[in-house]
Amino acid sequence: MQDLYKNRSRVFIGVFILFYIVYIIRVGTIQLNGNAYENKAINNALNKITLYPSRSVIYDRNNKIIIKNYVMYDLFAFPKQLDTLNKSFICEVLNIDTAFYEKLLTETWLKSRKRRKNNAYDRSALFYSNLSEAQYTVLRENLYRLRGFYVEPRTDRAYNVTGGGHALGYLGEASETLLKEESYYQPGDLVGITGIEKYYESIFRGIKGVKTVWQDRTYQERGDVNNDAFNIAAISGPDVTSTLDIELQRYAEELFKGKRGSIVAIEPATGEVLVFVNKPDFDPNELVGKDRSRSFRRMLIDPKKPLYNRAVKGVYPPGSTVKTVLALIGLQEGIIEPSTRKGCAGGYHMGSIVIGCHAHPSPLDLEGSIQISCNAYYCDLFRQIIDHPKYGNVNAGYRVLERHWRSFGLGSPTGIDLLGEDGGSIPTVEGLAKRHGKKWRSSQVVSLGIGQGEILLTPLQLANVAAILANRGFYVTPHLVKSIQGYSDTAWLRKFTKKHRTTVNPKYFETIIQGMSNVMKPGGTANGTGIPGIDICGKTGTAQNPHGKDHSLFIAFAPRNNPKIAVAVIVENAGFGSTYAAPISNLVIEKFLHPDTLTKVPFVLERIKKSVIEPL
Repeated sequence: MQDLYKNRSRVFIGVFILFYIVYIIRVGTIQLNGNAYENKAINNALNKITLYPSRSVIYDRNNKIIIKNYVMYDLFAFPKQLDTLNKSFICEVLNIDTAFYEKLLTETWLKSRKRRKNNAYDRSALFYSNLSEAQYTVLRENLYRLRGFYVEPRTDRAYNVTGGGHALGYLGEASETLLKEESYYQPGDLVGITGIEKYYESIFRGIKGVKTVWQDRTYQERGDVNNDAFNIAAISGPDVTSTLDIELQRYAEELFKGKRGSIVAIEPATGEVLVFVNKPDFDPNELVGKDRSRSFRRMLIDPKKPLYNRAVKGVYPPGSTVKTVLALIGLQEGIIEPSTRKGCAGGYHMGSIVIGCHAHPSPLDLEGSIQISCNAYYCDLFRQIIDHPKYGNVNAGYRVLERHWRSFGLGSPTGIDLLGEDGGSIPTVEGLAKRHGKKWRSSQVVSLGIGQGEILLTPLQLANVAAILANRGFYVTPHLVKSIQGYSDTAWLRKFTKKHRTTVNPKYFETIIQGMSNVMKPGGTANGTGIPGIDICGKTGTAQNPHGKDHSLFIAFAPRNNPKIAVAVIVENAGFGSTYAAPISNLVIEKFLHPDTLTKVPFVLERIKKSVIEPL
């Protein structure tokens, strides 16, 4: 019996020693990993609130504010902690019914889960955005009893303009795709959707910060955590200077009331876009605040398509405006000289092919062909170029022509700082063969010589052609942002300072420019649309439109020497280039060069302002 007690005693002592060893090991483990447990405990009592920075303030080229910010307040919630007793109060303050409350709550749960993927300690999510001042006041005063809710300030955009939305862009909530691609964004974040807001999103948005607060078990704030390791200040987006002249933009938009089309004006030497008008367009102020989604849906189904960016997406036959380019190519290739004269018997006639032309003196030299805009001259020149024996065959000849055309930026996007730009269309040899057969002939595509047929360009590309003519052979990539504070030497800036030279020698430009100067003079196709005292060099165009009346086109630059502005205007369904496009262009030029003086052609201004052109 005594041995039995001894054995039990040994077992008891062994078990005690084992438990003691386990206890010592556990205590040691806790001591060694104390920071992890401490952090976990702390984090359970903390809430990291995102601090949203203000987006960049946008100025025009004359330092006038175009886009600024205003503070709005959003209601955030911790879904797990919401008290159903507060439902009726929240519904009353927000002026919503219980069904909509439940819908918001479901969305908040989903957003909360997505936010946790990027920030493990942020268990809240957006419940209701853009509170009114009255809603904010009532909620702020009652937050102490609204368990699980808190109010967070953010900023939204305020525009000092009612137009220019296609260039400036607008904000919208981050898409599901963007949330997956970039951890920076959380559900409910506002991001640039179009325009420069989209193109420069990563710069304009600034850098988010974090404010960490102590919270009790009901998730109510109990004070800030005064520790730099838990708090990061938000950094606002840098100030931005746009290339736009906002007063000139307003003037151009006024001239385009009641019309469809586009105006693009560029400073030739720099590629800076001065004016960017699309009609119909939209007021960017309608795409802010709580009515943003409703306004967007309305615009999306509007048959006038106000969201459509004609300046960079609309493609049109350029008509006679590109005769300037074909003339330069003819000179460069030695096919013609400035003195080369061609006759016109009411149009171009070649067998069964007849392309009409207006009545004018004949024959004409190259300078006169630009002034008068003779179709016969350019149909014949087109065929002379691609059929010339020195190239061997029509395919080789056309490839030479195409190479020159593309050096003027035709057939590809200009590279402007907007997304979704269309490159227009310059047909290739393969494309022509597919449409007209492998043994196609120059006579089948002769309309290309007068800017018809398969050639299609955007208003921006035409403005760029005007800038090339003004610069005597080069262009700088068009752009809408002039400078960004703190970004003086970056890749995007270098992109918008590089000169792109055409394949045409600068010595050939003067003959064409003289002809363009004569366009505004007696006998020219835009006679009577010029501005006294300003030497405007221009070229009219009338583009056939299969959907209705012809489009009115005009490209121009001024003054002739040391040009300051290049313009392209397209007025849809407006007929001859001299009727609407030319006077609109020249009034814009006058306003830019002499902004503080009254127009010298008030009768022209009055006619344009009163004109309303309904598309067929």
